[in-house]
Amino acid sequence: MITGELKSKIDKIWDTMWSDGISNPLVVIEQLTYLLFIKRLDELHTLKEKQANRTHKPLENPIFSEEQAALRWSRFKDMNADVMFANVRDQVFPFIKTLGQNTADAEATQNTYSQHMKDAMFTMPSPRVLSNVVDQLDSIDMSDADTKGDLYEYMLGKIASAGQNGQFRTPRHIIKLMVDMTAPTPQDAICDPACGTAGSEEIPPFLVPPLISGG
Repeated sequence: MITGELKSKIDKIWDTMWSDGISNPLVVIEQLTYLLFIKRLDELHTLKEKQANRTHKPLENPIFSEEQAALRWSRFKDMNADVMFANVRDQVFPFIKTLGQNTADAEATQNTYSQHMKDAMFTMPSPRVLSNVVDQLDSIDMSDADTKGDLYEYMLGKIASAGQNGQFRTPRHIIKLMVDMTAPTPQDAICDPACGTAGSEEIPPFLVPPLISGG
């Protein structure tokens, strides 16, 4: 069961992304999942390094090469927000999309990591948001398998809650497209048959008085 501390941290991260334009809960979970996956890759690589140091043997099957050091969570988390944003967008996400394709067991690996990550898209709206979310995620210990399960169960529950509370909002660019295509005039009345608000915050001010809505 998710603890109060972990719940509070996830709620804060969720609010950070929500307030900065990521209004679809599915996108929030998707982006958090990618970032947590990237964080876990670095943790696994660190474990491999510690094992190699203890046994005085070469590092076996490293996840990151020496040239890819900047792609590791432990390295980019302390970068300047703008540098981090460019690094994660242009280097880290392309890396996870092709992870495992150049290893000896590439075929088996591609059926796991690469297949699930091939469509990964970076949709963080700004460097400030990414830096804020990375800082908050960094404080979450994901080494316990139960923590992972509780975390995703809680996030999935937030999707259900969002639907029940009417928080699935139409993205602003879609609203703008609809307004541009219908080109309403002061003589038109707008009806929202789904009993919503017809997105009145996006409707030109001169159209608000004749607004007809069930909500």
